[in-house]
Amino acid sequence: MVLSEENESPIPEKWPRVTKFVLSACAAAVAEIVTFPLDLTKTRLQIQGEAALSGHGDGGSRRRSYRGMIRTAAGIVQEEGPLKLWQGVTPAIYRHIVYSGVRMLSYEQLRESRLGRNEDGSFPLWKSGLGAMVAGAIGQFFASPTDLVKVQMQMEGRRRVEGKPPRVQGAYHAFVKIISEGGVRGLWAGWVPNVQRAALVNLGDLATYDSVKHILLQNTALQDNIKCHGLSSICSGLVAATMGTPADVIKTRIMNQPRDAYGRGLLYKSSLDCLVQSVRGEGFWSLYKGFLPTWMRMAPWSMTFWLTFEQIRRISGISPF
Repeated sequence: MVLSEENESPIPEKWPRVTKFVLSACAAAVAEIVTFPLDLTKTRLQIQGEAALSGHGDGGSRRRSYRGMIRTAAGIVQEEGPLKLWQGVTPAIYRHIVYSGVRMLSYEQLRESRLGRNEDGSFPLWKSGLGAMVAGAIGQFFASPTDLVKVQMQMEGRRRVEGKPPRVQGAYHAFVKIISEGGVRGLWAGWVPNVQRAALVNLGDLATYDSVKHILLQNTALQDNIKCHGLSSICSGLVAATMGTPADVIKTRIMNQPRDAYGRGLLYKSSLDCLVQSVRGEGFWSLYKGFLPTWMRMAPWSMTFWLTFEQIRRISGISPF
């Protein structure tokens, strides 16, 4: 139960939950807009040199030489225009309204009720990890359709440069096209690796932030302030990028692959098949393509999100995370 500042009367339990959902979504939207160009660069790097495309007769990706993060970003600006660095940001924001709202609310509910703290008020690491994985998986399952649209829109600029016809003309058209080709189930194409990635990322992000923050508060002179939030977010961004990049590569490739008239993928049968083909054709480190922009995005994304989230919770009169 939360008390209002004016008369200290109880506010119904549903309202704090709704407020937490909205605040999570707002903080995530700010972080997404600020760091989106790095996400676009990461996605392009993950598709470059895709071995499975050679067997599908797609030479466009094979002709394009490997470029590092900076050269890839510069190439996008030069070949497609600076605004293309934000191509796909609309469905990305839609995604985080659902994804971050659900995952943050789910994690807090699991922490405070289902899993529960210890008698001394601590929250064990194993509970934090389990809660983070479950919360991330739930949030990503509901947000998977918007992630599919985002990935496809991010690749449109490269298709035009290679002389290929555009697949989608905007977020709405992408949704309609996906449904017309694969039905409603087509919106959840690639949802398995998507959920797997989200579980791993949140194991790194949510569990690390929560654990590091409380370790700092209990074992150092730091207070629950911006410095503490910043240090915790730096740790969470690094761990999340390390754990989530392989699943992110697989997710991106499955979502970006061409499909037949029934909505079935033409390159990969499953996430395991994509993993095997990628490692066999390009080596183990292909699973870490885009790691640098992933980490360079997750670090500022995590910091922007957590600082914004903690501050707007404080301003809104809700207890710190």
